[in-house]
Amino acid sequence: MTDRRPATIKDVAASAGVGIATVSRVFSGTGSVSAATRDRVLAAARALDYRPSALGRGLKTRGGGGIGVIVPDVTDPFCGELVAGVLACARTLGEHVIVDAAGGDPAREAQIVERLAGQRVAGIIAMPAGDEADWRGAARVCSSVVFAGRVLPEVPGVPSVLADDAGGVRSLTEYLTGLGHRRIGFLGAAPGSPSRVRERAFRDTLAELGVPVEEDLVVAARPGRDAAYAAAAGLLQRRADVTAVLAAGHLLGEAAVLVARGLDLRVPADVSIAMVDDVAWAELCDPPLTAIARPGHDVGYRACELVLREPARRGRGGPVLLPTELVVRGSCGPPRAQRR
Repeated sequence: MTDRRPATIKDVAASAGVGIATVSRVFSGTGSVSAATRDRVLAAARALDYRPSALGRGLKTRGGGGIGVIVPDVTDPFCGELVAGVLACARTLGEHVIVDAAGGDPAREAQIVERLAGQRVAGIIAMPAGDEADWRGAARVCSSVVFAGRVLPEVPGVPSVLADDAGGVRSLTEYLTGLGHRRIGFLGAAPGSPSRVRERAFRDTLAELGVPVEEDLVVAARPGRDAAYAAAAGLLQRRADVTAVLAAGHLLGEAAVLVARGLDLRVPADVSIAMVDDVAWAELCDPPLTAIARPGHDVGYRACELVLREPARRGRGGPVLLPTELVVRGSCGPPRAQRR
């Protein structure tokens, strides 16, 4: 026996002999519907075993309160700092926070959004996984949606709070070129990732400085440690003339350090390494790693303020951009004259 297709709002409307808008008014509790029509719609819904989704009901009213927070991975240092910032702000304003992790999976993310909308949270703060269709629906339903740490340009009208990743990569690229590096390997995100802004900043900065971009030195890696290691190994083994590596995230930076160690490359004598995200282990490396510090806590705090304190800002202006900081340590130096 095959599973029956779940009934839709169109099925209920057809069975009850009414329009879709009438069914929507019955389940949302808004608008004027006669008692007879309401009973007919509910009877059709029961017969079809129709279960309206939270998004489909258009839950625009504030109900149980609280803030929903969706991040890819609660163990990621930046995500952890972001959540801590939301918690700190919500605590001062007397709100509770519901945290969930989507693992970068748009389908899982959609399920979380659906549940939060059903709970009638005061707002949703999210690092979106990248499915703009789901977020357009969420933005229509939940009056307080804020993107934090990542933005979907395809979803207009949703405010966002971002670390200035482009500015951070620009300063790091300028620092490496200032040391004399011209063959800089870039370890970045896979095509289609919302974080590709870092690669664009790297390319644009080199172009502004008159340094040619060698496509063979720009490597994209899928999420995860294994993929990061494979990308770093491929770069450093394929291009023995690379004098510096700029990693667009801490997993990529970790991979670059491990691969360099495995190839007996001295840092920074043989290759300089720097990365985006000043995680705790960066200072414990030998030598300590030059990095871009991103204000995760401030991003979360400011996003929470937008949800709870500044509803008038929604849909106005560009993203709130918080500055990053270049932290110079011992992993970068002038390029060697010649690799042995």
